Amino acid sequence: MDTIDAILTRRSTRRFSPEVPGRELIEKVIESGRYAPSGGNSQTTHFLVITDAAILKELAWIVQTAFAKMEIREDTYASLKNSINASKRGGYIFHYNTPVLIVTANKKGYGNAMADSSCALENMMIAANALDLGSCWINQLHWLDEDEAVREYLYGLGLQEDETVTGALALGFSAEGLPNRSPLPRTGNPVTWISEI
Repeated sequence: MDTIDAILTRRSTRRFSPEVPGRELIEKVIESGRYAPSGGNSQTTHFLVITDAAILKELAWIVQTAFAKMEIREDTYASLKNSINASKRGGYIFHYNTPVLIVTANKKGYGNAMADSSCALENMMIAANALDLGSCWINQLHWLDEDEAVREYLYGLGLQEDETVTGALALGFSAEGLPNRSPLPRTGNPVTWISEI
């Protein structure tokens, strides 16, 4: 698969096989993230790679508990509302039962923290598609970055106190076999040309 195909056919996977991909495949995905551009070539994105099923289960419970305590306000955006409502109902698994979760973090107060981590996450999603792996960008840990219980648990996994959680990537084999690569129509993301060519 060439690079353009890997980009244009990438779709989010939300149903994963319980099979953990081989370490070599996971390392290729992570290396693709590590080679993403960063502001001033700072290379400060930190990757926490979780493949332990018990830790993933406990992290899901901590996240569900944190969201269940939250109240929905008028200005709460739709995807956060969904996480809160699902947590209040119980049984919410924010990472879609993925066998691999790659949490990204970056330096607190660093102006390019989110941009650098976003580039890394996108690189990893494209690499995953090229390697026939499914992936999905996960925001819930970023939304809960200030939650004391979530941070304490992540400290135990290697998060540093001077880091902010910027996102995560669910990674694994799709429950359907190959990742879904059906095209999605582009109905947004307008393009405005300023110069003539």
